[in-house]
Amino acid sequence: MYIILCTILNISEKVDFHLFKEGIKPVWEDAANRKGGKWILRLKKGLSSRLWENLVIAMIGEQFLVGEEICGAVCSIRNQEDILSLWNRTADNPLITNRVRDTLKRVLNLPSNAILEYKKHDDCLKDQSSYRHTNPDVARR
Repeated sequence: MYIILCTILNISEKVDFHLFKEGIKPVWEDAANRKGGKWILRLKKGLSSRLWENLVIAMIGEQFLVGEEICGAVCSIRNQEDILSLWNRTADNPLITNRVRDTLKRVLNLPSNAILEYKKHDDCLKDQSSYRHTNPDVARR
């Protein structure tokens, strides 16, 4: 069960929206997140609202078909770009992370040239950054 639902309007200040399963905190150190990671999608300003809505609906509708693997999602509104990230429990299982990536591409209807990046939460802890030093993966259909 998810506990928060937010709609993004025209927000110009730096803010993060979190939607996580009940009992899971949106921090790397939470037991459910500790061995996981996240898929990251960087967006031009103004595109995040619809994609965030689609992501939330897909999460609530359990469209990812990976059991309890999905922990939550974050929409980060920044000065130069907006960033969507989808957090999962198990970063070291390529079958799971690839299924999450492929479903993410489908539910967001991403173009073939969209770039998704993956970052393990262990790496976030090491460099104290959510979005630096990521692994790009050119989304292919």
